[in-house]
Amino acid sequence: MNGLKVLITNITLATRTGTEIYVRDLALGLLRRGHKPIVYSTDLGEIASELRAKTVPVVDDLAQVTATPDVIHGHHHPETLAALLRFPTVPGVLFCHDWTAWHDVPVVFPRILRHVAVDDTCFDRLVMEHGIPKEKVCVILNFVDLDRFRRRPPLPDQPKRALVFSNTASEQTHLAAVRAACTQANIALDVIGAGSGNSLARPEEALGNYDLVFAKGKSALEALAVGAAVILCDAAGAGPMVTTTELDRLRRLNFGMRTLQKRVLVEVLAREIARYDCRDAAEVSRRIREEAGLEAALDELTALYHRVVEEFEISGKIDREAEEAAVASYIRAWVSYGSLRQLQSRIHLLQVENDRIRAEQEQKESKIHQLQFENTRIQTENDHVRRLLEAVHNSATIRLRNRLVTLPLIGSLARKLARRMTGYQQLMQ
Repeated sequence: MNGLKVLITNITLATRTGTEIYVRDLALGLLRRGHKPIVYSTDLGEIASELRAKTVPVVDDLAQVTATPDVIHGHHHPETLAALLRFPTVPGVLFCHDWTAWHDVPVVFPRILRHVAVDDTCFDRLVMEHGIPKEKVCVILNFVDLDRFRRRPPLPDQPKRALVFSNTASEQTHLAAVRAACTQANIALDVIGAGSGNSLARPEEALGNYDLVFAKGKSALEALAVGAAVILCDAAGAGPMVTTTELDRLRRLNFGMRTLQKRVLVEVLAREIARYDCRDAAEVSRRIREEAGLEAALDELTALYHRVVEEFEISGKIDREAEEAAVASYIRAWVSYGSLRQLQSRIHLLQVENDRIRAEQEQKESKIHQLQFENTRIQTENDHVRRLLEAVHNSATIRLRNRLVTLPLIGSLARKLARRMTGYQQLMQ
């Protein structure tokens, strides 16, 4: 089989978060290799326009696709199941990108022959929470398009410019703590991301301007590929500086949730900033570019597609009864709670509210810590001033005492001199 027709699904193409960028880079990479990607989402936007401009077909209605794909590359269960039902003779692979997202819950469906986790955390979600057989799950780590994210010039010995690269960064989340830590280290700070109102369509053109980047997940991977030193940090928590000694472990976790185990506090970030090492960061970047490029990921993905297509052809059977039972189970699990979109909206609002409350709490704790630090500084300055005043007071007291002793002597001498002058005047008369 030469070029594959690959139908890629995603819950949205209207924002610039992880899976949308993944879909864009994957589709364009497949197109360059002579395959025929088709992208399906019910929520189109900038990414859809970008793909169409590069001649990748994008649809929000599967009835528009009249050519049967060879394989379905599924992200998110509503769109993936819709694609499988629209094309009842096509096998699929379903990807899990997130530990908590409701739409990353796996679908158990006969024609989904492989589940793919983008890191070890998602692997555990599939196998240990949702009962997917271990032999049906593989890990294909996240990637970065090295043609987009090119190497920057060598880093300076000390960081001068830093960037918060996150869609969740705002004054209500972790931005204040990062700014305070950078101010202490005399590092200028900028922000890129939807939460700050500064979302960039081409962040690869900006990343090379920064020595130090605060990010997680795919954003961290992109910053590392460019050559910046990276401290793992987001609204969910803070992690370590990415160094050569921990690179393998952190990448297996996609620089994500399991790496963000500390609270976002000024002193935590200050300790990580102090670990900045331009030579170590350069070696980390070299390894990322060697191991985490898009082309290597495309090799793994296309090999998986071919394997799934071959397995499906060899089995030669479609179990309609099992598929109908899987659909019934899906409806019972999801649609019985009301409209799927209503459920999505409700969960999203709860997540936003939870993030807001947690961010407010962390911001208050950070302010309390800063006030305590400021109070200690003022007390130290007060003690210094008090000691200085005491020294001045003691010095003045000694001088005054000396003057009080000297004045009577001067008075006595003056009186003696006056008597002598009177005596001289009388003699002269």
